[in-house]
Parts: sequence; structure tokens; C-alpha cells
Amino acid sequence: MTHPLNVVVLAAGQGKRMYSKLPKVLHQIAGKPLVGHVLDTARQLQPARLVVVHGHGGELVQKAFAGQTDLAWAHQAQQLGTGHALAQALPQLEGGVTLMLYGDVPLTRVSTLQALLATVEGGKMGILTDVLDDATGYGRIVRNTEGEVQAIVEQKDATPAQAAIREMNTGILALPTARLAGWLGELKNDNAQGEYYATDLIALAVRDGVAVATVHPQDHWEAEGINNKVQLATLERIFQQQQAHALLTAGITLRDPARFDLRGTLEHGMDVIVDANCVFEGKVVLGHDVSIGANCVLKNVTIADGAVIHPFCHLEDAVIGAGSLIGPYARLRPGTELAENVHVGNFVEVKKSVVGVGSKVNHLTYIGDTTIGRDVNVGAGTITANYDGVNKFRTVIEDEARIGSNNVLVAPVTIGARATTGAGSVIGKNAPAGELTVARAKQVTITGWQRPEKPKQ
Repeated sequence: MTHPLNVVVLAAGQGKRMYSKLPKVLHQIAGKPLVGHVLDTARQLQPARLVVVHGHGGELVQKAFAGQTDLAWAHQAQQLGTGHALAQALPQLEGGVTLMLYGDVPLTRVSTLQALLATVEGGKMGILTDVLDDATGYGRIVRNTEGEVQAIVEQKDATPAQAAIREMNTGILALPTARLAGWLGELKNDNAQGEYYATDLIALAVRDGVAVATVHPQDHWEAEGINNKVQLATLERIFQQQQAHALLTAGITLRDPARFDLRGTLEHGMDVIVDANCVFEGKVVLGHDVSIGANCVLKNVTIADGAVIHPFCHLEDAVIGAGSLIGPYARLRPGTELAENVHVGNFVEVKKSVVGVGSKVNHLTYIGDTTIGRDVNVGAGTITANYDGVNKFRTVIEDEARIGSNNVLVAPVTIGARATTGAGSVIGKNAPAGELTVARAKQVTITGWQRPEKPKQ
């Protein structure tokens, strides 16, 4: 590949058909902005310069990628066409080749772009084209009788004969940088749109004797852009299908690959099973023999070997030990760390807590800001009252303690090793190790009390 390589990503469009306040290129596929996918692909080509042309909503676009120091920015104050956009980036380009990509075309393969760049050695121009059954709406590739590319004609400017051409322009171009300044200066806007088309560079190249090569993508969707929510949803499913296929090939069992969403990365061991309608976000790591039930959401979670996540669980920023059983309908919030063989059952919420080996929190319970030792049993309906309205306090439950049902543990408080608390207790003071602590009002029966009744109709 000719070096140095410049990559220019056009990301200035408004996207009116998205019907959104958000700039089009910031709409997401798999939890990542469209232009983020394009930038990730571009980086794999190791460009010397990576320039984003921003315009509509440019401040939001720049903010979304703040801190990415390899990016250079060019402002297109008025959206006057792709040629005009490319011209805004010109001062930041070096020699070699300039690859023009689009912030709303997110799924082009790296291998496709590498093949395109391989055609432009020696100062040639390269175009990514595709052949469609119906090319309506796209610029057509016009060739001479020898099959050489002569020009690209936009749909609105095409003659009937040109409109019948099936080979279309994807808009992705590889251009000799040294020629750009002169060619861009010659672009005219005397067309149906009144814009400066980058596609007109092809006719200028042909005029100047520069050979024009073409490459086709492996799949049509690689060159598909997004202009509305229908196209966004279509490419989302295509992207998810590609990810599901890769995971299946690597050995994961997906009960229904069509109902699976990965919005980040998923590392996995052997014999992992994922049921339908699960969503994985951020970085998820699954050990060997992990089973994920249907309708679970996992975000930034590490799950060790043999753990079972029953259906309808929501796990975020949590670590789950080997052999643990979670759910159904459990929520593990950030800061949760479960050791081996822990049980967290239905309608249990755990936040910023450590639960020791073999401990069980099985029913209708809230555990927050708590350290639980090994082999502890927490009864149904228990809550740790960890917040006084201003400050958070910690609860400590030591090894082999047993917490009775419907307890309120008012932090800061410590339940000693092998201590037991009676059902219905409100524990506001430390419970000594090895003893039974009961804190509830004395039961009283009021004889002769008359219960109010509604009058009979």
C-alpha cells in the first residue's frame, strides 16, 4: 500500500430523515456511534492522518470523541457537497493516498478497503463500486467500450441509458493526494443539486490520464449508508448476525442467533450457553460451562466457570464466582463481587457488596454496601438500611451468620460470626457472635376491639 495514507471521514450531514435532534453520525449500531465504527475500521489501516469533517451538530460529534488524540478535525460550515467537504480537509493531508469514507456507512470491511488501496499503487485512483439489481438513487459508473471507467453520473443528472446501468458508486474513493488540490479547485456545481461532487474527480482523472481502478465489496451491505431509522435497524440486525456467526463459529451455543445483541466485546470459554433475547454491553467475560438464561442484560461483567444466570437478570459492573447461581429476576449493581458457590435468588438486589464463599441471599432482599462472609444465609425480605439521606454506611455479616426473614439491618452494624437474628428484627446495634439477637415489639392482643365494617347493602 502506498504511504503515507490519509483517511478523511465525511461526517457533516444533518440527516433530516432521521427525525432526531442528534446528528446522524451519532446514532448507534451495537451501542457505538455510526462514525465510531468507521473510525475503528480506519484505524486498522494505520493511517498517518485521520481527519473527520464535521458540520451539522459538529460540537456534539467532537464531544463524543473527546480525548481521541489521533483525530484531526475539519469544519464544513456549509454543506455544499462531498467535493466541498473533502476540500475542507485538504490542508491537513500529507502525500501518498487519501481514502474518503463516510460517517454514515458503518460496516465496510477492513479487507475490502485494503483491496481498494492495493489497486492505487503508482498514482492511480480507486473506486469502491457495486452491482445492484436496482441501482435507483445511486451514481452510475460510466465505462467506455474497453471497460475503462470514464465518469460517475448522479441519478438526477443521468440520461435514460445511463440510468439503466447497474454498477453504482458507493462514494468510497482512494485518491492520489498530490492531485487533489488541483482537481478540487476545478469542481463545478452546475448540476441538479447545485453541489460540488467528489464523484466528478473521476472525469478529471480520466482527462489527465490517471488510471481508475474499481473494487467490489464482498457483501452489498458493506457500502450501505444510513439515512433513516429503517436503514439503521436493518444494518443493526446485519451487524448482530455477523457477531453471532463469529461467536457460533468460536463455540458458543446461542439458542436463537436472531435474538442476540452484543454491544461491546464478549470473551468466553468452552461450553457456554446463551438463551434468547440476551444483551451484552461493554466488556463481558464468561468462563467455561457458563449458562445465561433468556432475557438477561449483562454489562461489564466477569462470570467464572460453571456459574448459572437464570432468566430475567440484570448484571452490571459485577464479578461472579465459579459455580454461583443467580436469579431469576436478580439485579447485581456496580461493585458487586460474589465468591464461589454463592446463591443470589429471585427479586434480590445487590449493590457495592462482597459476598463470601457458599453464602445465600435467596429471596426478596436488598444488600447494599455490605460485606458478607462465608456460608451466611440471609432470610427473605431482608434489607440493609445503608443510607441516612446524606451518607452511606457499611454492614458487616461475618462467617456462618443466619439472618432471619424480614430483617432490617441498620448500618453501620456488624453481625458476628455464627450469630442468628430473629425474624422481623430491626437490628441497629452489633449482634454478638454465636448468639441469638431479636429486636421486635412484643406481640399484644387487644380483646374486645371492634373492627370497622362497611354497612351491608
